[in-house]
Amino acid sequence: MTELKRAPLPHDFHPEVPSFTVVSADIAPGSVLKDAQVHAEGNTSPQLRWEGFPAGTKSFAVTCFDPDAPTGSGFWHWVLFDIPVSVTELPAGAGSESFAGLPAGAVHARNDYGSKDFGGAAPPAGENHRYVFTVYAVDSEKLGPDADASPAVVGFHLRFHTLGRAQLIGEYTGPSGG
Repeated sequence: MTELKRAPLPHDFHPEVPSFTVVSADIAPGSVLKDAQVHAEGNTSPQLRWEGFPAGTKSFAVTCFDPDAPTGSGFWHWVLFDIPVSVTELPAGAGSESFAGLPAGAVHARNDYGSKDFGGAAPPAGENHRYVFTVYAVDSEKLGPDADASPAVVGFHLRFHTLGRAQLIGEYTGPSGG
């Protein structure tokens, strides 16, 4: 396994906001991602459930970011926003294939794979990467960008419209070549 200098987490430079709770049947904090969340295996978005978000929340956004990707700018695996405030759970697969369980009105922006869905973990061989799943409590029903927005544009809007944030971090090491 190759040990690299760890990049900062995606919210280290954002304004501080209250935190709330996100849990998953598929990801335990600090654990290794299951095959289902690996690009070459199941490539399935994980189940996520959240609670304790701030009063005034009008919608949610969910992202998955790999700060350790060898790009100099990380890698966005999932960018989903305009989730109605009445929705506090996404089932496994809501961001994948048929989008079963994806709430009406939710918008997928393109990820760094170039697709508008969840793209699983795929670090280089032997490298251990962190996958930061974040749920944002948003102060408006509609964030502003559309599905053609880049992750950076969605992140820009989230910076100014986030009331609270919850995150869950899993890890995965790329399989050794052979």
